[in-house]
Amino acid sequence: MDVGLKRELEEKVRAGERLTREDGIALYESDDLAWLGGLAHEVRTRKNGDVVHFNVNRHLNMTNVCTASCAYCSFQRKPGEKDAYTMRIEEAVRLAKAMENENLTELHIVNGLHPNLPWRYYPRSLSELKKALPNVSLKAFTATEIHHFETISGLSASEILDELIEAGLESLTGGGAEIFDWEVRQHIVDHRTHWEDWSRIHRLAHSKGLKTPSTMLYGHIEEPRHRVDHVLRLRELQDETGGFQVFIPLRYQHDFVDMKDGKVRNRLQARTQMATGAEALKTFAVSRLLFDNVPHVKVFWVMHGVQTAQLALQHGADDMDGSVVEYKITHDADNYGTPNKLTREDLLDLIRDAGFRPVERNTRYEVLREYEGPDRALRESPQPMRV
Repeated sequence: MDVGLKRELEEKVRAGERLTREDGIALYESDDLAWLGGLAHEVRTRKNGDVVHFNVNRHLNMTNVCTASCAYCSFQRKPGEKDAYTMRIEEAVRLAKAMENENLTELHIVNGLHPNLPWRYYPRSLSELKKALPNVSLKAFTATEIHHFETISGLSASEILDELIEAGLESLTGGGAEIFDWEVRQHIVDHRTHWEDWSRIHRLAHSKGLKTPSTMLYGHIEEPRHRVDHVLRLRELQDETGGFQVFIPLRYQHDFVDMKDGKVRNRLQARTQMATGAEALKTFAVSRLLFDNVPHVKVFWVMHGVQTAQLALQHGADDMDGSVVEYKITHDADNYGTPNKLTREDLLDLIRDAGFRPVERNTRYEVLREYEGPDRALRESPQPMRV
């Protein structure tokens, strides 16, 4: 990228002008990661100061039985297959109650698209979980699951959301987005929820007062232009509803063979390696610059590793997600040395070591507690960036 184009993009960003598709593609073509990260960090600081948000959450997957066989997924199992499971509601509640002493504020619930579970299982699950953990926010179900519920219940998405909200739902999850462009999507997704239905369901959730996350799965067969177009679709929907709280780039986890039975669960193996750390940081930076109307950008450390996650905080991200336990969706793939759990103290240390001030939040991004920031010596003598 020549100096003139850099200056033009800097001026647009600093003036608060909206970047175009062409601008986004040009940013991805830049090989000056330090410049790109610095520009994204300006925007991140303007929106969120020196704060990094986190929460204390746990993930609950009540069934891994799924009618779909998406090429990127290592989680799903077919009915009767070894390791397929479905929890009874009482079992899910018992498991959730066991987490009660960990001061969690959010339960994140995602499941497979089970062909035989009745619709009533889902609102009843939420209702019983809410009774057991009345002070814990329930973030549950992807738009893909809501679409599936329409099929098995005969109800509309509006009726489904009303019942789930009455049962205790406070937010949908952001999953099922992957990459919206059909050129890519047709090769990676094996269900029928695409942009039209994904956006319809999130638009409807926003109209009912739910705030939701938005996501993008990157680092597989897509190209930078697909990432740009994905973000621009979300940006346009955000202009309409204002309902997205956060954008979460998710790095594709590559080449998983189940050591228990030798099956290749994750079939999307167009690359021999995952996206590099540098590519991950570029994706965070461009996303922060393009998605100008979303308040937060989250780095999900489980899918990036803690070191890349710390660096992402200097490339546009301002949220480090939560402490997480037993995350199955990618850790049924390969964890690449990434832990399943970080304690609150671990997160505080990681955020401070990256040079930021930790703030604990709830699902609605309401501040629960502000912590001391990094010590003065660290702020005045930042550590060199390593990619």
